[in-house]
Formats: sequence, structure tokens, C-alpha cells
Amino acid sequence: MTPQTLGIDFGTSNSAAGIAVNGRPWLVELEPGENTLPTAVFFEVNPTRMKIGRSATRGLINGDEGRFLRALKSLLGTPLLHEQRRLGGERLTFVTIIARFLGEVKKRAEAQTRIEFTHALSGRPVRFHSADEARNAQAEEDLRACYKEAGFQDVTFMYEPEAALRAAKTDAGLGLVVDIGGGTSDFTAFVQEDGQPAQILASHGVRLGGTDFDRQISIDHVMPLLGRGTQINNAMGSGSLTAPARLFNDLATWQMIPFLYNGETRRMAEDLHRHAQEPEKLARLVSVLEEEVGHDLAFAVEAGKIAANTPAAEARIDLRLLERGLAAPLAATEMHHSLTPSMETIRSAAAETLTQAGVTPTDVTRLVLVGGSSLLTTVQSALADLCPNGVAETDNAMTAVADGLALAAPEAFAKG
Repeated sequence: MTPQTLGIDFGTSNSAAGIAVNGRPWLVELEPGENTLPTAVFFEVNPTRMKIGRSATRGLINGDEGRFLRALKSLLGTPLLHEQRRLGGERLTFVTIIARFLGEVKKRAEAQTRIEFTHALSGRPVRFHSADEARNAQAEEDLRACYKEAGFQDVTFMYEPEAALRAAKTDAGLGLVVDIGGGTSDFTAFVQEDGQPAQILASHGVRLGGTDFDRQISIDHVMPLLGRGTQINNAMGSGSLTAPARLFNDLATWQMIPFLYNGETRRMAEDLHRHAQEPEKLARLVSVLEEEVGHDLAFAVEAGKIAANTPAAEARIDLRLLERGLAAPLAATEMHHSLTPSMETIRSAAAETLTQAGVTPTDVTRLVLVGGSSLLTTVQSALADLCPNGVAETDNAMTAVADGLALAAPEAFAKG
């Protein structure tokens, strides 16, 4: 008997789950009216409990006492995943936190379908880590352990862009799936005859995604307002040094923010403030750490990025949470400049995929865009430059991976 299998797209920023119904994908309503769920958790202090998804985000926005975590997928394959942290009155590893998130997805899917899901078909990036094969393999084993702890008897994996291809149109052509997620960018080259299943030619990926875009925008446009690049007077004599970049870089990185909320980091920030040549900037850094609003800052950057995605937009990053009237201008041209190195990496990875497939970029006629970050104009410009004859397909960008996993789930553990 084929086991009951749930297709799960566990993403860096958002997650979804589904099954196939009469040959079509059906996604679980993981929250009222929503079939995608922010991959976020919030540990409340009183009462002690873990919220997930939009409920977690509301806890952060409302200023509830507790700890917010996001981009947990980026910790897979790293030693940080197995470190214990005191959260909600317990000492937990991030393996257990991810497992509890996945367990809640399982529970909600079972409640809606009245099916007990013993197995999972999970999406995974082509490469969790770009250049480290051992860490890449470890990340899959880590994720497997999370699913097992979540209550699944077994899990198997499918590359995310290949899953997305399952849900794409069946038009004829030579194509490239471009899946820009929160933490990785994945590519699958394929060829398809009209109405026939696609033939996969090659898949490739890099550890670069939407949260990295946020990070670079924050480093370039927000962190200077908190003291990045400013001079710190030498406490023991004359001269000065530049404020240490690592502190600001970590504050701009979604998954690293919680690790900054400790006495040592706060003391460092206070010391920098005392000796800063621009103390008003370092005062903002001290405030962010004391009030633990690093994630609020990151959400403001993300909102600014979305607003700047219109070429004519006069967008800005609203920083009123730090200081009344404070904002960082972010015109589309400025965002494009910040993201140019990332676009070069994405273009190079897409080109490598086509090389592995034995395909010339000018022969590509279909560009299947998947993931919210694939809708950025700067991403689409980079792809259009590489594949000038490719026609962009964005109809199913936000749920293509989940839809494909739902369609593939029934056969994931089929015998023979």
C-alpha cells in the first residue's frame, strides 16, 4: 500500500503544503484564507508557547515579550543548527524548532484533509551551500532529522526548480526554470514538446536569495545610519579605527539577528558609542540591540525593496522605529546598484546551468520564474540579458514549487 504522503515546500521565507486531487494540486489552507505560511516562529514569554507564521509576525509587530526567529532554513548544514538556546522557558536546538514548525504544518494538513500523513515529499534547493559539498550533504541530513522529529516516518526530497516544472505550462520550447527563493537561487534547464512532460536537461544552484538581497540593501543604505563605516577614537591614545563591519553585517542578516541579543554584543555597541566620532549614529545601534528590534529593521528593509521594484518609484526605507522622520532613500537605480554583484552571480549560475545542459542561451524560449524575488525587475533584466529570446512566465510564481510537490507526492514512495 502506498503511504499517505504530504508535499511540503519548506522555504526560507515562506512554506506551503499540499496533495494531488484528481490530478491537480490542492494546497492546504495553513492559516485562514492563506495557503502559504511565513516560515517564522515567535516564542512567547507569558503564556509560554510557540507561534508560527503570521501569528509569529504579529507577535513581533505588536511588541509582545518574546523572541522572533526567521530564515531558519539557512542554518541547515551549519554548527549553529545544533546549538541550544533558551526560548520559551526551554533549552532548544534549531533542529527541534524547525521540527515543531513542520509538525504544526503536518497537524494542520491532517486536520483539513482528515488524512494521517506518515511520509513527506520535501522540496530542497539544488545546493544548500554553494561551494562546500560536505556541508551541502549535511544540510539534507539535518532537514531529514527535522522531518523525523516532526513525526514523519520517512521523507524524500525533490529539487525545488524540478518540482516547479511539474506545475508549469506544457507549451513546447526550450526553457529555464529560475527559482529565486529566500536563501537560494536554483535553475533547471528543460526541453518540452507541446502537451508532453518536460525533459530535464540539467539543474544547478547557488546559495543566494531574497534575504541576501535584503542584507546588501541594509548594509549599503541602512547600516551607515547606525554607524557602519564611521570612525571610532582609540580609547588608549590618538588615532581612530573604523567601526567593526561584522557587527553591522550580522545585524543586516535575518538569521543572525537573534544571536546579537546578548550582553557581550550590547557592551561592544555601548563602547563604540562612547568613543564614536559620530555618536548619534552609534546611539541608534545601541537602541536596536537594547530594544531587540533588529527584525523590525529587517522588515522595513524588505518593504523598501518591494516599493523600489517600480523603476519610477521614489521609494525609501522607513526607519521611524529608530527615530522620528528617519528614512533611507532607495530609488530603483540605487537598489539596482546595490544588487549588481548578486545579479552577476545569478546570471553566471543560470549560464552554467545552460552549459551543463549543452544549451545556448539564445535558444531559450521560455523563462519560468518562481519565487517572489524572481519578480524583481533587476532579476528579470539580468535574465533577459542572458536569454534575450526567452519569454517570462510568472503565472504561478508564488506557489509553483508547492504545487509541483503536491502533484508528485502520490508517486514519491510508490513501489517499483
